[in-house]
Amino acid sequence: MSLVNGLPAHVLLVHFVVVLVPLTALAVVASAVWPAVARRMGVVLPVLALVTLASVPLTTSAGEWLEEHVGSNALVRRHAELGDGLLPWALGLFVLAAAVWWTTRRTPSEQTGNRSASVIRIAAAVLSVAVAAGAIVDVYRIGDSGAKAAWHDGYSKTATGSGDGDD
Repeated sequence: MSLVNGLPAHVLLVHFVVVLVPLTALAVVASAVWPAVARRMGVVLPVLALVTLASVPLTTSAGEWLEEHVGSNALVRRHAELGDGLLPWALGLFVLAAAVWWTTRRTPSEQTGNRSASVIRIAAAVLSVAVAAGAIVDVYRIGDSGAKAAWHDGYSKTATGSGDGDD
């Protein structure tokens, strides 16, 4: 994917990643910590995580196309390097979402008193918090580096217009 209505696809697709990764991360953590949330979300949880996972390589692929069409500099290269690291986090969110969904499909009475189910739930909650935090921090770092690459010399620190708001 390269252009959408004359704009680089990356600048459009990145918005899906910026929204979906934190949303999925929060949903996975909430579902892992509170099984009632997972049961209420049902199959939406792993489907959301799958859509999030699919959006990452689409966005990075579009970003690689864009990288070839802009002047190469250290900021662009840094952004591209960071962007390549998001896929494992998105995959982790998907795997955890599927596992949480799968383990909470049983009724609460089937899960009560089962020591192994409690251990699995606690492990899933801990892993979910760790992967969610990593994914969110990574999205922030990637976005910050992308903004710096795009805007490093693209604006004036002082107003250039008349400032009266009648443009």
